[in-house]
Amino acid sequence: MKLTSCALFALAALITSSCNTFIGVGRDMRIAGEGMEKVANKASGGGSGDDVSGAPVY
Repeated sequence: MKLTSCALFALAALITSSCNTFIGVGRDMRIAGEGMEKVANKASGGGSGDDVSGAPVY
């Protein structure tokens, strides 16, 4: 039973730790942060209005 659960855990770790997964999460977090910054600037009446939310393409 322990061997099976350890093997399943290792397989799940390998599947979810791919590079594309982490690149996608990084993009999503960056875009969300830029969106929050844009809303905060609009609410405070500041900001330049430039839209720099383009995600890099790999």
